[in-house]
Amino acid sequence: MRFCRKGICSAALMLAAGGANAQSSVTLYGIADAFVQFLNNGGKSSWSQRSGGSAPSRFGLKGTEDLGDGLKAAFTLENGFNINNGTGFGDTSAMFYRQAWVGLAHEKYGTFTLGRQYQPTFWVLYPGDPFFANEVLSPLAAAGNVVDRNTIGMQTSGGRSSNSVVYKSPTLKGLQLMAMYAFQSSVTQPAPQTNGNILDIAATWSGYGLYAGFAYQYQHPGTKTLASLPSVLNTVGTEHFNSALAYQIGIVNLQFIYGYHRPKHDDSSPLATRLSAVHSYNLMQAGATIQATVADTIEIVALQRNVRGVHDNMWAVQLGVDHSLSKRTAVYARAGYMKNNGSSTMSWSGVPVTAQGTSQTLGAIGITQRF
Repeated sequence: MRFCRKGICSAALMLAAGGANAQSSVTLYGIADAFVQFLNNGGKSSWSQRSGGSAPSRFGLKGTEDLGDGLKAAFTLENGFNINNGTGFGDTSAMFYRQAWVGLAHEKYGTFTLGRQYQPTFWVLYPGDPFFANEVLSPLAAAGNVVDRNTIGMQTSGGRSSNSVVYKSPTLKGLQLMAMYAFQSSVTQPAPQTNGNILDIAATWSGYGLYAGFAYQYQHPGTKTLASLPSVLNTVGTEHFNSALAYQIGIVNLQFIYGYHRPKHDDSSPLATRLSAVHSYNLMQAGATIQATVADTIEIVALQRNVRGVHDNMWAVQLGVDHSLSKRTAVYARAGYMKNNGSSTMSWSGVPVTAQGTSQTLGAIGITQRF
């Protein structure tokens, strides 16, 4: 604790003390992950050190209090950071960028939470991606957040929502239902953006080695401020349909994801429509996770993104190997290739594309420790 910022450590001690008086539990947890990266980006090569290649670096506090009769109060506060230089990850203006929520949970009636939290769509896709939608080195996350000329007027959700209210049902015979409504929120990084209200509903089922999930999301119109545009861009309302499948066969877990994203045109978005920046698109990914040995896991994916009506398609492949040194520590390697066409500019998080339609090749070796 000597290296913690004074305010954060004091808050942790106060929470722990309060938890003891109320007979509740408070846990400090986190992940420290760093890797060395080789990148060929549009024909130019570079080496660098980065954070979060296997799992984003983070630390957080989570706690519960037993209120009796099967009812519990719960909270989570979670921050993301770059371990290679100590800076904040994502929106550095937010103290708890990853999660910040509080709520109630009942063993019979489900959970009800408020704050900044994961969307039901994220929980649907998570089991279908061998790289768990990692914000740093997952092709799925890269494809979901890409911004190019023909889809810039569309909105992407990013997996989490601020000002959100979430309900999760208990799991009954493998079936779980989820619903979220998020009120309008604004961010300043990486670019000023206002997200419209979001409705997100989902259902998942698992049993007999099979997992299946489906989610529907509607996002109301918002705004973006981009240096390349002369004025604020009013983004259109968007609908997102996402599904995921996984099936375990021995040591192999086969995984599949499909998503379709389309605009709902609105008169308040003339600039986006005039720029023809609201094309619908779909994502398809197939992959597998192989438990080669007790300590070794192999991940592989192939992904394609198709933009309708234009030649802005792209595809990507990625291979990963993880070797556990203990229950808490693992080393890993990643190798990937992305190919853009037309004005597509997809790339891994934190890797700016040098020009439209270029390709990227990446290799990484890293270590992760959980605490």
